[in-house]
Amino acid sequence: MMVQIPRKEYPRPQFERENWLNLNGEWAFEMDNGRSGEARGLYQEGAALADKILVPFCPESELSGIGHKDFMYGVWYKRTVSLTEAQLSGRVILHFGAVDYHCKAYVNGVLAGEHKGGYVSFAFDVTALLRPGANEITVYAEDNTRDRLIPSGKQSHEFKSFGCFYTRTTGIWQTVWMEFLPTEHIERVKYHPNIADGSVTVEAALCGTGDFKAEIFFADEKMGEYTAENADGTLHFTVALKEKHLWEVGCGNLYDVRFTFGADKVKSYFGLREVRLDGHKFLINGKSVFQRLVLDQGFYPDGIYTAPSDEALENDIKLSLAVGFNGARLHEKIFEERFLYHADRLGYIVWGEFPNWGLDPSYADSIYGILPEWVEELQRDFNHPAIVGWCPYNETWDQDGRKQFDDALALVYQVTKAFDPTRPCIDTSGNFHVATDIFCVHDYEQDPDIFKDHYDKLMTEGKLFDNHEKRQTYRGEATFVSEYGGIAWSQDESGWGYGNGPKTGEEFIDRFRRLTDALLDNREMFGLCYTQLTDVEQEQNGLYTYGRKPKFDPEIFRKILSRKAAIED
Repeated sequence: MMVQIPRKEYPRPQFERENWLNLNGEWAFEMDNGRSGEARGLYQEGAALADKILVPFCPESELSGIGHKDFMYGVWYKRTVSLTEAQLSGRVILHFGAVDYHCKAYVNGVLAGEHKGGYVSFAFDVTALLRPGANEITVYAEDNTRDRLIPSGKQSHEFKSFGCFYTRTTGIWQTVWMEFLPTEHIERVKYHPNIADGSVTVEAALCGTGDFKAEIFFADEKMGEYTAENADGTLHFTVALKEKHLWEVGCGNLYDVRFTFGADKVKSYFGLREVRLDGHKFLINGKSVFQRLVLDQGFYPDGIYTAPSDEALENDIKLSLAVGFNGARLHEKIFEERFLYHADRLGYIVWGEFPNWGLDPSYADSIYGILPEWVEELQRDFNHPAIVGWCPYNETWDQDGRKQFDDALALVYQVTKAFDPTRPCIDTSGNFHVATDIFCVHDYEQDPDIFKDHYDKLMTEGKLFDNHEKRQTYRGEATFVSEYGGIAWSQDESGWGYGNGPKTGEEFIDRFRRLTDALLDNREMFGLCYTQLTDVEQEQNGLYTYGRKPKFDPEIFRKILSRKAAIED
């Protein structure tokens, strides 16, 4: 019986080619807790593995067919791919959406490349290692959630899930695919939209020499084009757009782009939008927009880190919109590009974040556990209009009496601003701020009167309530409460939320309303972020269950959140 390919959609909608091969599906699989597989020759052609797995689901998940919840320090994958001479006529690139954590890929028994980082996409040119007919692809991944130099986000470092740490993810957890390119091809593009004059400047990195053409469309009508003969290297060009259609919150206007470079053809898109800070206001296209964000941790009961389908990714955004949020903090995880594509389409604002938990920020060498992968994330996701800001760290706590190493946070902030000066950067959400464009705080106070009093002082006295004021100093930066709420509403006694949970549904709704009103009515706050969209395992403080069922009528929360905020235009 043939197994249907899971997650068969194209994994990179912002840079799409027709000539590709999805490698998801059944692979041979074997755990290697002794990490001796290389010595035993498991990478060699014909070496058998003991089990089977359904890629791209991690072996901890039920969807993988494995469902092994204990620690796995090494895992092996193997499958055979049949290729034609036509497919091998140009360049062949082997892509991985994400592999946690240290990945080595072999083709026909030869090492094709290796990558460290459990959350970003990467690829290897495997042209020289392939042959017509059968080819064996082998992948090895090592991971150690307890290693202080490995970022693991909310993955549990204990045997079971506990507190706000959940089931681990090991190895492949996003789509694996091959792409077949002409020898002369486009490597990447970068968009710099200009809303003032209705234009876009494009940076296109080319491999080889050929005639280049870029055509821009909106709703199938041509908006402009650019051509260059015998182009090579890196092109920089600006296209004046025939019509100006701004990408806005709730209205994801996107321009489609068709690139041609010799025989290479790429479909892409961009959004015409600008973000900047103006005092305490956060401006999108020059307009003060209140950010009604929700904490989205991107976990799924059956797939753990991996959504069971593309529809499930889109549905999470629709669930958020249904209760009145206009965006999300993508919390302690780098979300896959398909999610960002849906956010772009739907006009859903998000903050690009990093799974820094697991790193020990009190050591100087922790910089090696974040900076290389963070730069890869900035590179991969720069073009998404839905991303309105960057936040590389979350709650950087001191460790065992050692204070956080401030210089590491400052360096990551500086690199972020050097790579992308177009978006604001929060160095660390909540604490402890070192160098930041926005000074945000976390506050899980459950008494609405006390909570309101905390932040009314920002309007009356210019003072921002901060649980960590002995370690960080507010100097009047733009601000918002980037975590609040977390109101407990458990489906069973094992679940938890923050503080004392309400006894009735009416009390839950009243508390949500009053906590939220305190921020909506604050003329010095540009946004809020409620914890959280869905329950995740034992943490049951979502507006939806872990299975994505509403706990209350979504319209109740939509009405509370949708009224105009004090700082909004």
